[in-house]
Amino acid sequence: MVDGAGGSAALLLLSDGRLPAGGYAHSGGLEPAVTAGRVTDMSDLERFLVGREETAGLIAAAFSAAACERSRRGELFEIPALEAELDARIPSSELRRISRELGRQLRRAMSAVHPHPHYDALGAAPHQPVVMGVAAASLDLSPRDMALAILHETNADAAAAAAKVLRVDPFDVHAILARMATRLDRLAGEAARAAQGPSADLPAPGSPLADIAAEHHRRADVRLFAS
Repeated sequence: MVDGAGGSAALLLLSDGRLPAGGYAHSGGLEPAVTAGRVTDMSDLERFLVGREETAGLIAAAFSAAACERSRRGELFEIPALEAELDARIPSSELRRISRELGRQLRRAMSAVHPHPHYDALGAAPHQPVVMGVAAASLDLSPRDMALAILHETNADAAAAAAKVLRVDPFDVHAILARMATRLDRLAGEAARAAQGPSADLPAPGSPLADIAAEHHRRADVRLFAS
């Protein structure tokens, strides 16, 4: 149990890549993009990361913020609606499966390190952004805090994978992340504002190439990452 959780230190706990929730096994779609020849250099990588944040990242941030908001209000009856709306925004069955597998692992990790009764309201395999939101509320974090944490995670997973699937200088990769800091702040604000409204009105930007790539990646004979 985390004693006195809440505030900035709790935010660091949730955004720490060392949290045993399975994210290290995923490249955030970067490996299939490299395999397909869509990412070959640093310029491509920056465009990929920007595009990922503006689509999948924003969706995950908004749903995490919404789950946090509902959990803070004690409105856990709205969790199934969030799950259904997030399903509708992920056309790829493989990406839906991965999101729920990561959600299951995250719930297990957080139940061990910071138990909370709200985890009981989640299904057997909840979406990872929804679990992140409930975990944030249990740690007394705000919806905007949660949105920023998951946007950071969306970026960090793919950036960490770049060193393994591309010949890149880690300093150059982190320079990209530094340039994106203002963007992440803006997106976190958008996600937090959207979280105040109905689940059906949460952001839904599409990234069809990422969905197609995920299906192809699942069938690849050789791969370093699960996604």
